[in-house]
Amino acid sequence: MATLVRSAKSGSSWTKNELLAFNISVVPATVSAFFGRTELPPAPVSPTILNNLVMPDEHLPKSDRQFFQYLKVAEKATSEESAVDDFAAFILRMLDYDDEDRLIRLRKVISFYMAGKRVDAKADVCVMNDSDYLLLVHEGKCSESTEDPEPQLIAEAIAAFYQNNFRRTRAGLPALPPTLMLGIIMVGTAPIFYRIPVSTKLLDALVTATFPEDETIVLKCVPPVCDVESYFSDGMRPLDNRRIVLQCFEAFKASIVCLSSCSNRYVNAAQIGPQA
Repeated sequence: MATLVRSAKSGSSWTKNELLAFNISVVPATVSAFFGRTELPPAPVSPTILNNLVMPDEHLPKSDRQFFQYLKVAEKATSEESAVDDFAAFILRMLDYDDEDRLIRLRKVISFYMAGKRVDAKADVCVMNDSDYLLLVHEGKCSESTEDPEPQLIAEAIAAFYQNNFRRTRAGLPALPPTLMLGIIMVGTAPIFYRIPVSTKLLDALVTATFPEDETIVLKCVPPVCDVESYFSDGMRPLDNRRIVLQCFEAFKASIVCLSSCSNRYVNAAQIGPQA
């Protein structure tokens, strides 16, 4: 891999080259391997959302009405990028990804270092707590596009880990251990879920533009819908797809809650210091 180019690039310019150059691979995972459970949890949303293909012609609660409105705008072929971001942010809020001390931000620019230079990555949507980035959402192009969005999401996850770690070391706290960063790629209204391990060794390899000995294996999970071939064009419109996707979002939320709790405990323990 010594012949691969390792130059400073913004996250939006990452391609398969950067994954090969820094020993990063993406492998598919089953639901049980990815979410750590054999069955997906029920989606905590109203029956109106789960049982109606289109918005019923009647008065609806605000969240039910907005689900159908955001879905309709996001699935238009000519829809602007922000419509997909708005839909993703709405789903996260509807499912309480911003509960407790977490909040949802849109179009967040995150800096990191590569080949000795400072570069930026842009998360279309992210979930944060007071200390850390917890989840990055990246919009992929339409289902007909040949552009691979995975390298860009991975760059955003690396940038988020860098910033999480930088805030700690700047405050005199210990560096983070290797951490699973969480990500989602939205292809229209069809999400793919990712678990991205990042470590300071990987950060060092990026800074020095060297090939890391340890392989970084990223897990991806496509929701187990019945018709996978049409999933990225149909998205969450079909009711069977919708139910399964919302169940995946609910299962993924447990990882967000766990990561946020670990983040808070790590900061508190570091501030208190070891007990005598």
